[in-house]
Amino acid sequence: MSPISMSPLFVLLTLAAYFVILFTVSYLAGRKADNAGFFTGNRRSSWPVVAFAMIGASISGVTYVSVPGMVKDSGFGYLQMVLGFIAGQFIIAFVLTPLFYRLNLVSVYEYLESRFGRASYRTGAWFFFLSKMLGAAVRLMLVCITLQLLVFGPCGLPFVLNAALTVALVWLYTWRGGVKSLIWTDSLKTLCLIVSVVLCIGYMASGLGLTLDGAAEAVMSSDLSRIFFFDDPNNRQYFFKQFLAGVFTTIAMNGLDQDMMQRNLSCRNSRESQKNMITSTVSQFFVILLFLMLGVLLYTFAGSRGIEGASGDALFPLVATGGYLPLVVGVLFIIGLISAAYSAAGSALTALTTSFTVDILGTRGKSERQVATLRKRVHVGMAVLMGITIFVFNLLNDTSTIDAVYTLASYTYGPILGLFAFGIFTRRQVRDRYIPVVAILSPALCYVLQRNSEAWLGGYQFSYELLILNALFTFVGLCLL
Repeated sequence: MSPISMSPLFVLLTLAAYFVILFTVSYLAGRKADNAGFFTGNRRSSWPVVAFAMIGASISGVTYVSVPGMVKDSGFGYLQMVLGFIAGQFIIAFVLTPLFYRLNLVSVYEYLESRFGRASYRTGAWFFFLSKMLGAAVRLMLVCITLQLLVFGPCGLPFVLNAALTVALVWLYTWRGGVKSLIWTDSLKTLCLIVSVVLCIGYMASGLGLTLDGAAEAVMSSDLSRIFFFDDPNNRQYFFKQFLAGVFTTIAMNGLDQDMMQRNLSCRNSRESQKNMITSTVSQFFVILLFLMLGVLLYTFAGSRGIEGASGDALFPLVATGGYLPLVVGVLFIIGLISAAYSAAGSALTALTTSFTVDILGTRGKSERQVATLRKRVHVGMAVLMGITIFVFNLLNDTSTIDAVYTLASYTYGPILGLFAFGIFTRRQVRDRYIPVVAILSPALCYVLQRNSEAWLGGYQFSYELLILNALFTFVGLCLL
């Protein structure tokens, strides 16, 4: 049997049907959007709708493919980090959100200018730009790799064309409405994502000859379902490493990220935004639990069928689209993957456009029409740059995709986290013009420490807690200034 038995034409028809619905929702939601609608959704979004949409926004194509595949190496240990996500989201909701609403910010990095000065403001914006562009490229690259396997490769088409068309689709459905469109398109994607993973679990259980109760029992009794790791502090899966990394990663990648906060700040007031954040993060825990359960079933199924090469990021695509299960499972996989991936990519493109337009180029003194023209040009430029980044990253990347995302975050979000922590928890002033130097030196020091930690620290291996150390270096550097 061929490893990939779904025809390229069938995949394309599935994608076309999905995008017809997506573009319809995008058009209806964003047809009357102005600049305020693009940047903040006019601050009129209903919090239950935003909360539901944020599930799809938080769970990207990386989660959809990589989380089931990582079960073999780390069990359910990822839930340790997800518990940290929940704790971090409470901090965002009750510390950062009231501050941002009180200052009536369009971009969260405007806070840095009011607190420190222009150099700090630009430093935060540029580090966000670097973080989001690289992170979005990694996430969307995973979709491109899957599409290359299913469609472009069998048709003899190059990866560069794949990346260009994928980014073009993201640009098309976000160019008009921005955040105003994203709230509703993300809601559609969340629905598709949850339905697809639940039905995939059902079909996987059926393929193993199990009832749903039997599947749950098989998952719980599996050696792959271990959640907590307290035995070895040097292990990357050690609980406190993962939990604390989850707390600070969420604060950095959600609370100090223009992408995520752009949605949260679209609610009518801070109280409604807080309800949205708490509801969405608790829901996210249970959705990720479903992905981990699916991972155990996928490995069990692959082992029972003797499927070779079924591990890591290749596990879910290979089993779902390889003809081992009913065709509907392959359809569900494609819809779920595209839903998750395009949600993350669309919001990233919108946030990059907002931050680059507002923070780096500036909108002060410009008319509504001038801002609109500038925004549209930046939007095109961001899409082109994202496509180039995807192509380059595909040539260079040699690690697990989800590991690549969080490793990049540890280096690029650390200075942002340190800047905001110093600004919020101290009242001290600093020499603003030297802040970019501190922000560059901090991740450089982290890189040196990570490369030599086993030799210098008795075998200790840094995981994503490197983000905390990066922020601490930035904080200490600001104190010295």
